[in-house]
Amino acid sequence: MAGSALGAAPGYAAAGGRAVRPPALKPGDRVRIVAPAYPGDARLDRGTEILESFGLVVELGDHVYDTHGYLAGTDADRLADLNAAFRDPGVRCVFGARGGYGTQRIIDGLDVKAVRRDPKVFIGFSDLTVLHGKLWRSARLVSFYGPLATWTDSRTGPTSIESMRAALMTTDPIVLHRDPAEPSSAVTIKGNATGIASGPLLGGNLTMLDESVSTGDLPHFDGAIFLFEDTGEAPYSYDRMLTHLRRIGALKRIAGVAIGQFNAASVPAGQETAAQAVTDRLADLGVPVLGGLLVGHGNGQLTVPLGAHATIDTTAGTLTIDPGVR
Repeated sequence: MAGSALGAAPGYAAAGGRAVRPPALKPGDRVRIVAPAYPGDARLDRGTEILESFGLVVELGDHVYDTHGYLAGTDADRLADLNAAFRDPGVRCVFGARGGYGTQRIIDGLDVKAVRRDPKVFIGFSDLTVLHGKLWRSARLVSFYGPLATWTDSRTGPTSIESMRAALMTTDPIVLHRDPAEPSSAVTIKGNATGIASGPLLGGNLTMLDESVSTGDLPHFDGAIFLFEDTGEAPYSYDRMLTHLRRIGALKRIAGVAIGQFNAASVPAGQETAAQAVTDRLADLGVPVLGGLLVGHGNGQLTVPLGAHATIDTTAGTLTIDPGVR
């Protein structure tokens, strides 16, 4: 059984609640780009162009281009932009400008009452994982783990653009296929008689999830499909972070695991790969594990709704997700 020998850390208990899907975006809707971490740069022009090609009206938060050390302005200014976007009834999508670092510094000041009062689309990834967790824990809001507005066509080309458009603007189911070229594709574990598991898709960047322990931002993964990806991490780092999550009981009752991209995972000569390290940490959980999904920091990044119901099929090599919008 999954995590049968594990004991949950004090204070780590399951939390329920029905998922809240925001309205699908439509042409004419306003999108507010905000920078809760690093500042925006010239790549925002391309991100804006793509959103406008969908018929959306793009606005920038007041402090998107500000700099305060390595941050997009002061904590107070970045939080003000974030809350202004969630409070404005005319804004239908809050779009993260850039990752890097900084969202943790302001997340406790998020106006969760505004989020609950007017559910809207939020999209971003990487450092913004803690915001996804906060939205889920505080409002059960389905949010979208996908590209940032600082857009680079060489990494996120036409397929990534269409994936984002479909996820935010249609109610079509989302299907991702295992890509054998992705390093994480080597982590595929049947786990049960069928190799199939279903539950809400929850997770994000593994480093940020691990750093969210005991903060109130880490989702409860009981019965969930646990999704993770990362970039620039050595194999032992994946081992360390997954071991920590296991020790606190976070993975004790998961239904399955969906693995995104192991981007820029260095492998010292003669040592095991990230996929081997992850397999070692997950194989005894007794749940299906599907790797090789184009989610995360690598090329061809696709958009997925966190909190939506999902099914992994290790034989078919698919992750199928209910629409994240209504």
